[in-house]
Amino acid sequence: MDRRMLRRTTAALGIAAGALLLLAACNPGTSPVEDYAGVPEEYDRASEDPESTGMQVFWLEEGGQLAVTIWGSSGCPWVGTDISVTAEAGEGNAVEITVPELPADTACTADYAPHTTVFWTPTYVTTTEPLEVTALEQTVTLPVK
Repeated sequence: MDRRMLRRTTAALGIAAGALLLLAACNPGTSPVEDYAGVPEEYDRASEDPESTGMQVFWLEEGGQLAVTIWGSSGCPWVGTDISVTAEAGEGNAVEITVPELPADTACTADYAPHTTVFWTPTYVTTTEPLEVTALEQTVTLPVK
């Protein structure tokens, strides 16, 4: 292989590696960004009355993040650990939040308080269609952003 061919091959490999890194950076992870006690201070609108479902969902960061607020014991809050797309945009636009069950022998306070888990909005859903969010066998439909 001559030097020109080697340089072209090296340059092409560098460009391909850079493109791969950019694509990986554009796809948000499935783990939570953060979780905290309470309801988001800044939100566009609530999806449901917490008394009827025990769960609220909010668009944050202009639709770039989803906040899922689940009401329950403040001593044993429900915390989402993963988000997955169950129906892509145009085919249902739905996600499911994995929330581990609490151990049976856990002593929890008998109050009713909100706890919020924030996720990046997955790549394959959209803010321009209603979004169904399911967690703990509850489904809330978040209106169009």
